Amino acid sequence: MNNLKKIGLTALAGSLVATSVAYSGELAVSGSASMNFKNYSDSQTGKSVSMGNSVYFTGGGETDGGLNVNVSFELDQGAANNSANNFDNHFVAVGNDTLGTLTVHGHGGANSAAALDTTAAGDLWDNTLINTTSTASTRMAPLASTSGNNLMVYSLPTLVDGLAVAGSYQAANTTGSGSTALGVTYSGIEGLSLSYGQGSSDDVKDKAGDQTIMKASYAYGPITVAASNNDFDHTTSTIDQEVSSVSLSYTVSDQISVSYGEETIDRSGQTTDIEVSGVSISYTSGGMTASFAQVEAENVDHTASLNKEVWKIGLSFAF
Repeated sequence: MNNLKKIGLTALAGSLVATSVAYSGELAVSGSASMNFKNYSDSQTGKSVSMGNSVYFTGGGETDGGLNVNVSFELDQGAANNSANNFDNHFVAVGNDTLGTLTVHGHGGANSAAALDTTAAGDLWDNTLINTTSTASTRMAPLASTSGNNLMVYSLPTLVDGLAVAGSYQAANTTGSGSTALGVTYSGIEGLSLSYGQGSSDDVKDKAGDQTIMKASYAYGPITVAASNNDFDHTTSTIDQEVSSVSLSYTVSDQISVSYGEETIDRSGQTTDIEVSGVSISYTSGGMTASFAQVEAENVDHTASLNKEVWKIGLSFAF
């Protein structure tokens, strides 16, 4: 009887080892943290101090059929989608170089067009003054086709060197048919990057429409120039919006860079455009980056002569 037990346990142990080897993978942990200080020109907003912290768990492996499987999730103290347990952005991806890659974002994904819509200047309005003005100002932010929970993104395999193509689908609720998007980026010429994105939404009232994105940048030595245009054609014509942006950056050394950028937000039915400009300098050493930026906005909320300014200091770490 004891021999039978030994044989059974040995067989069980062997099967467990075989399973472990066949489906073995790797798990990596990384993180980021930041400290920030901002000083606004208006007394109502004043000064603010903030911090950020995230820990990322990323795991993956390869199946016997040659498919790469990867999963990632983020622990974030300020997680918006589930503050009870701080579980934030997460996704699972399956694919390979031959078939392409299918990614399902449980939370925090950007559709194939919205993934390209960062302005040439780096979203100056979104990152500085949007939440310091009136409640209406949040509706003045650059609009995008719908992204969100349970978003599917398919990245095609490489068809042409330097060409990346991706498509996405966001399921709709009971009021619409969903959101689809396409994004294309070409970087096959040294120093040049061209992007085009097209997204359509029909599931959320304030985002029902078509988004078109065009971006270009060219780096020559230490100088990089860039331009972008984000056009959102809403089903309600008075919400139509166009955001154009340009930037110029100079890499002083491997550690120091300086940049200047401008953004213009043009909205149908508004007589004045929001004009935003900013200058920034950053210093990077290892996993630490120190930065300083000053941003000014004119005609805030599309109101003539309503101007605001902010300067900010940041210190971030990656580990």
